[in-house]
Amino acid sequence: MIVANYDRRSSRLCVVKQVSVVLALGCALAACGKKEDAAPATDATPAPAATAPAVTAQNAVSAKVSALTVDQLREAARKAYVENRLYAPAEDNAVEYYLALREKAPADAVASSALTDLLPMTVIATEQSVGREDFAEAQRLAALIERADAQHPALARLKASITAAQDGVTKRAEQEKLTAEEQAKKQAELEKTRLDQQKQQQQQAAQQLATQQAAERQAATQRAAEQKAAEQRAAEQRSAPEPAAAPERPAPAAAATGSPSDLRAVSTPAPRYPPEALRAGTSGEVQVEFTVGTDGSVTAARVVRSNPARVFDREAVNAVRKWRFQPVPGPVTTRRTIGFNPGG
Repeated sequence: MIVANYDRRSSRLCVVKQVSVVLALGCALAACGKKEDAAPATDATPAPAATAPAVTAQNAVSAKVSALTVDQLREAARKAYVENRLYAPAEDNAVEYYLALREKAPADAVASSALTDLLPMTVIATEQSVGREDFAEAQRLAALIERADAQHPALARLKASITAAQDGVTKRAEQEKLTAEEQAKKQAELEKTRLDQQKQQQQQAAQQLATQQAAERQAATQRAAEQKAAEQRAAEQRSAPEPAAAPERPAPAAAATGSPSDLRAVSTPAPRYPPEALRAGTSGEVQVEFTVGTDGSVTAARVVRSNPARVFDREAVNAVRKWRFQPVPGPVTTRRTIGFNPGG
């Protein structure tokens, strides 16, 4: 009897253990199923994408470039200009260097003149960047233009075209649903096209500048030859014997033209030495062509050539305009070379 009761209790315990094991397995499977169901919900929430700061006129010139000294900026700008890095790549181009130089040395005539020459090329490069949908580069170039001249007539149009093109690309991307691989391939092709285009554009711009400078030198040489011929003719006329017993005739109504030999200086104040050039110990010379009126004042003056270019031009012309000579019978055009030496 005792044995029978023990067997029945053992049987019930086995059944209970089996049921407990089954329930435990069921709970474990249910928990795993909940974890698997919850996992996709966690993965479905994308992490917020980091966005690069927008390029504005304030940060168009990098901190790396702004940290350079005036002399370092002047040398870096000159080297970038010579090597056709006119507006690219970022942080190593002539526009950024000249912008930083102009802000540190506002009276630097070279920086202002160079920026005037480079801005039209930068406008064209911005338009072409928009055309190839390279908006990051287009915004960088537009920011350079704005920092150089916030009132530039093309600036508003460029910004509007960038925004419109970006909106168009966004809509088209939503329609086409480009894959990540297609986007990466397109970006690589875009980068290659941009680099090739910029290299070609900067080479063409450099060639145009060289052609323009060569034409100016040729015109200056021609003017010098014509001036020399005129002076020679005037000398021959003065040395020719006067005709005998020629009846006097009234002088023509047109004003007579004087000769450089007629000029007698009354006051020729020296030019002001540019402070930046003086601090840098820069020397050079400027050849100025000017016209002296009948009252002895200088009525016009322009730079024919200068070395180094644009450093002493403004001060040389300002000085010549203050020169005074004795009155002459007619206007006289001549040239003088003004030297600049920091040693005195």
